[in-house]
Amino acid sequence: MMRDPSSIAIGVVLPIILILLFGYGLSLDVKNVPIAVVVEDSGPAARELIAGFQLSPYFHTQITHAMAPAEKLMLERSVDAIVRIPADFERRVNSGSAQVQVLLHGGDANRARIIQGYVQVQSRPGTPARLRRASRRPLADQCPCRCAMVQRCQREHYFLVPGLIVLVMTLIGALLTAMVVAREWERGTLESLFVTPVRIEEILIGKTLPYFLLE
Repeated sequence: MMRDPSSIAIGVVLPIILILLFGYGLSLDVKNVPIAVVVEDSGPAARELIAGFQLSPYFHTQITHAMAPAEKLMLERSVDAIVRIPADFERRVNSGSAQVQVLLHGGDANRARIIQGYVQVQSRPGTPARLRRASRRPLADQCPCRCAMVQRCQREHYFLVPGLIVLVMTLIGALLTAMVVAREWERGTLESLFVTPVRIEEILIGKTLPYFLLE
């Protein structure tokens, strides 16, 4: 191993490059999501909620005042979600039972789940401690959407990088072991090991363990 600088480079430099590339170069965040906000209430709580969507970097908001234009935009794939603020929103906020309806396009299930989490997080500061639930009533049978809410952490690097470290180290260790065994076979030295008293298990451990320790 010490006489082969390429093994050290593959075992040390390549994992660092892969972790930086895949851990920080790739992102699961979805920004500038086109959504339609159907405003049926012009109260202060509704305006506060709308402003939250408009000022968020994760949404590109289009305001409508009826469901028909919003559904048309969704069917045309101009928007990926519809947030409907009902006409009695202000009254329900004051009574502590406010609801908004969220419709998501089901063409990309993973993107839809991410948008669900964004909408949930964005809805919280709009009406603090008073907006708690989301309705599950689809507005049109022809609209390919669902309504649900899930929690999602917005800093996915904290979860991607540890998993990538384990994955990359395992793959690199297996790659180095496969390379050294192939090199031994090409040089004809592997047959020499077979005629020695060394058992197969000991050969495998001797070829595998050093490279995993290098990782």
